[in-house]
Amino acid sequence: MPYIAIKGYPKDNATKRRVVEQINEIFVKEWGCPPSAISISVEEVAPEVWEATVVKGEIDVKKDSMFILSGEKLY
Repeated sequence: MPYIAIKGYPKDNATKRRVVEQINEIFVKEWGCPPSAISISVEEVAPEVWEATVVKGEIDVKKDSMFILSGEKLY
């Protein structure tokens, strides 16, 4: 615990590593869990299927649990 799943357009490995490292550091510091408890995945999704697979398939069905939606803070 926790498991963080990142979905986004394709990026180079160096960018993905930098983002994952920063997220990892934030969870250790703010969530208060040891590094050994954190799992982070990165899944690349092509722009042409983003709307159908991520927006409609995941974001729309989880709107009640979103903290930021399309850049808008919901908290």
